[in-house]
Parts: sequence; C-alpha cells; structure tokens
Amino acid sequence: MASSPENNASRSVQKVTCSGSSQAKKSQHAEEAVFYMNCRAAYLTVLKSSLEKIKSKEQLSLVLQQAGRNPSQKTVNKYWTSQTTTLNFDDFCTILKKEKPATKTELLEAFGRIDTDNTGYILHDELYRILTTRGEKMTRDEVSAITKQADFNCGGKLDYNKFCNLYVTTSEQCCKTAREKLEVDSRLRQQQFGSQAETSSEGITLPVSKPSPRISRKTDHKLAPTKGDSRTPSRPSSAQSCKASISTNISVGASSNRNTKLIEPDTMKEWQCAQSKGCFYLEEDGEIISHKYKLHLPQRCTVCITIRPLNIRQVEGKSYHWLSVDTALYILKENETQENLQFVSFTEQQNKEMFGWKGELGSGVYWLLPFTTGCRLKKVKTQMTGEAKLVYRGEDGELALTKEFRATLLDIFETIDLDGNGLLSLEEYNFFELRTSGEKCDEEAWAVCKENFDMKKNELTRQGFMDLNLMEANDREGDPSDLWVTLLSLGYNKALEMTEACPFVIDIYAEKCKPRIKAIYLEAGSWQLNRAICKSVVNKGEAKVMDGCENIIIYTYKAGRRITSVIENKSENKVIIHVNNEQSKNCLSNRGLAVFAVEVAPKSMTVSQHVMPLNEQEEWLYNCVHSLLR
Repeated sequence: MASSPENNASRSVQKVTCSGSSQAKKSQHAEEAVFYMNCRAAYLTVLKSSLEKIKSKEQLSLVLQQAGRNPSQKTVNKYWTSQTTTLNFDDFCTILKKEKPATKTELLEAFGRIDTDNTGYILHDELYRILTTRGEKMTRDEVSAITKQADFNCGGKLDYNKFCNLYVTTSEQCCKTAREKLEVDSRLRQQQFGSQAETSSEGITLPVSKPSPRISRKTDHKLAPTKGDSRTPSRPSSAQSCKASISTNISVGASSNRNTKLIEPDTMKEWQCAQSKGCFYLEEDGEIISHKYKLHLPQRCTVCITIRPLNIRQVEGKSYHWLSVDTALYILKENETQENLQFVSFTEQQNKEMFGWKGELGSGVYWLLPFTTGCRLKKVKTQMTGEAKLVYRGEDGELALTKEFRATLLDIFETIDLDGNGLLSLEEYNFFELRTSGEKCDEEAWAVCKENFDMKKNELTRQGFMDLNLMEANDREGDPSDLWVTLLSLGYNKALEMTEACPFVIDIYAEKCKPRIKAIYLEAGSWQLNRAICKSVVNKGEAKVMDGCENIIIYTYKAGRRITSVIENKSENKVIIHVNNEQSKNCLSNRGLAVFAVEVAPKSMTVSQHVMPLNEQEEWLYNCVHSLLR
C-alpha cells in the first residue's frame, strides 16, 4: 500500500474529512477482542514480536497501513515528533484508537462537498488544483498516479464512487491479509499482547511443572524498564488457552479514613520542615507525568515525609475531582550515579487523603518520585454545555480577563508556585512553560519580563502573571486560542474545571536538621519508579506461586485503599499472563479493562495492575485470576 495510488489519494481524503468513523454498537468485550486482534495482526506483520518496538517513521507508516489506515505525513508526524525514538505496542494501539479508518459514507460526503453539482464525478483539472494547493500539498506526479488508474477514471474525470469502493476494499483487504498471515504463521501465532518489558525472545517455552518452592521475597530481582504503568494494556481475544492459574481474593470494608500509625505533623512542631508543591498531568495517550524531586539531608536523622492533594480554592457545594486522586511517594537513595538508585521505602501509612512515611535516613541525597495509579486520574468523556469566556472588551474597548478566568489563573499560580512563597522564580516559571509550550524561558527573556511585568526580587508576582496572560490575549487581538492551549495542557476543560490534573503538596519534617527539597524534572514515571513499585510489593506483599508453573509468582499487596499486584517471571522465556477481574465488585483498575493480558520478559517482573474501590463508602471485593496462556 505504501506506493499505491490509493495511498496517495488518501491524503486528499484527509483534507476534507476527519478520520473517525461511527460503528454499530456491539458488546464491549467483543469489540475490544476484534480491535486487539487486528492490532496484533498488523503489528506482527511488520515486527517479529510484540515486545519489539517501532524504530522509525517508515515503520510506523507501514504498520498503520497493515492495520487498514492510510496515514498522511502529517498524521505520522503527529505521533513521531522530534523527541520520539521508539513506539511500543501499547502506543500503536492508542494511535489506532484515535486514527480510525474513514467509512465510505464519510468519503462520499467529503467528495460531495467538492462536487457541488452532484454529478458523481470530479474533473481532473479541479482535482489537480485542490490536491496541489490545499492542506498537505501533493505533487503533480502523485496526483497523476491517481488519475491514470482506469478503474475509476474516464474522459478526464474521476468517478469518486468507484474510487471510494476501491479505497474501502483495499483498506479492509489489508486487515484481512494481516490476520490470515497471523493464522498461517505458527511463530506469529505464539506472539501475544503487551509491551511491559523490552527484552524479547522468539517464542514461548512453558517451564516444566515442579512442586512449589518456598518464596524468598527479599532478594534483588532484575526489573524490566518500562515507560509507565498508567496506560491501558493490550487485551487478548480469548482466554481459552490458559494452562496454569492462581486466584487472589481480598475483601475490604467501607473506608473509615482512620489514621494508620502516621504521626500527625502537629506533634512535630519543633521539627524543621521543607515543602514543595507539584502536579500530576494526564497526557493525551493516558500517560501521567509529574514533578520529580531531590531531597538533601545534611545529617542522619528521623524524618516524616507526607504527600497529599493540594487543597486550592474551592466553591461550596461543588465537587473537585482531583481531591479523590490517590497519591504516593517512593523514596530512593542516590549513590555514586543517578542511575544507581537504591529503593528505601514509600508512603504507605494513611491519614485521610494524606499518605506518609516515618523513619530514619542517613545524610545524603534522596530522590522523591511521586506516583498515582491512574485509577482515578484518567480520560473521562464529559458532556460540555458550553465554553467558558476568557476575555472581554470593556466600555473603553480594551481587553480584560473575565472573573472566572482570573480565578482559574490564581489557582494555576498557586499550583506552579512550588515553594509557596507567593512568587514565581525562573525555575518555577520554566516548569510551567515546558508543560504549556515545550520551551524554556532564558535569562535574557526573563529580563524582558522584568521590564514589562510586576516582579519582586526577580520573581514574578500574581499580578505580573495575570498581565502576562492578558498580553497573550492582546497579541491575538482577543482570540483565546493560545490561552485555551495553555489551559488544556494544565488539565482544564472548556468549562474551566480541572479534570485531567492533580496538584499535590509534599512536606518533609526532620528532627535534627534542615531538609532541602527541590523539583528537578517534570516527566513520566521512569523505570526507576517501576522498579521501586515492584520492590515494594515483593518486600511487603503476599507471594503465590502459580499452580503448575513454579517460575511464575504473583505478589499482591494492599496499601491503604490501593491493591497492587506484580508478576515475576523466573523462566528463560517471555510469558503472557491473562488477567481476569470479572468477579471483582466495586473495583476500579488502572488498566481500564476487566480482562486483559500482560507480557513479561524473561527473568524480570512487572506491575500487573493497581486496583482501588469505585465507591469508598461501600465494601469492595478484589477477585483476580492470573493465568498463563499457552
């Protein structure tokens, strides 16, 4: 398809129609099964394993074509930016969910907008003019490749009804061919779903069944680096081929939010304190990014570290989604190199919405990695009744910020003012800039800001921040488009509600010394965080060897209102674990599916899922079956 005329023509279609298509509603499980079967078939037509990653734009374009899409260069560039080095199977599935193939009806409607006389034809001259001058311009040779096809061209005209038939048929045939190849090739048929690890192998060899050994939980394990655990995983088309399995049941009563050993900060008034704010931001693909911190302790002492959602301005009677988002901190000790971080502990003790840890730490540098499961901070479709107004013109004709937008900007200021001193330093402002524009403000640009906006001690005031946004509106003559880009990137919707972000605050109390905390990065969860999560579950959780397969161990740990399970694969081959939560009640999984599959690389482990109660005021039952697929 890469060099076919239909592929060239598809770019013209994308100029006049969106790629989304409406499909008849089926049962959710059946629809997901078909979708992921097509994903797997397309992916394994181009790549040897679902663990192998897409390494170039060309590979991405080819695998999309095998899935029945005809991506334009603009579409490919949207997902393969200058920062992209690889994409994995889950990324590919996410792209396919967004880039749905156009239906014949949509294509005909698009051509109909050009054929205003409703003749069923478009003159080649008109086609040349449109395709070479509008949108992503095509060359005359590319257009000629379309018009020379006898199947749908005659007398200097394109019969777009025939063209649409061929386009749709070709797209469907690509999917069918990929599926048929998967069924015929026994090697490909063994490849399953998921991309939780980087190591790959050519097939799956099931370990020989032996009696279950004793479980050693304290040993160090090789952990597969991952991009994060917040994305929706791959779902298998069938669970019929499960061989070995293990079931875990945990019944939890309604939440009382009682203190679990965590000492209240009020009892440590004589201790020295350091504080920093931060935020979890939800990306378009469902990934979660947040600030990462360094903690400096000048001497050994007892410390108490807490994290909780930031309680910014609230309106009485209105619910705030981010206050129910779970938060945690993982504490890692820095050794000779930043890459060699030693897991220390995490904030497992709970007091209402606050989570904390208390213990003794030696002098040195520690990394504090914030974490949220993604159970509650996730993409949610909401019905919008209208768009909030951001700016207006006063009686003098001058632009001004609306009352609602000013209140929102004050909330944003409160969130990005990490040290809470009421001013924005250049470092704090640059975290804001990186999130909203992807760029940084240098010292020279900051000096220009100082000349034009209110500052104190070389830091931007609240009023200065307001004026900066007003200037942005004036630069666009009242067009709020850029302001909305900023708001959406910070997790706000068009009603000025923060639905895709969760601000938090970290407090460090030290008994004998002055702690120092500093935000270093704003990024997605690293493999170091994934490693720490796995270690915490292995160290503290219940271990169960899978019946009939001693090399597969499932660890399950309940911390406060969260249950986390980890899969360890001790074998020499990668394995695919089928996970079924269908018997759970009042539960919410970060995976977003009741049934899914996880691929685990040899000699490694990975997080299976995080689960929380859907309604904390009611009892919830965690009933999960992990099964080894053949």
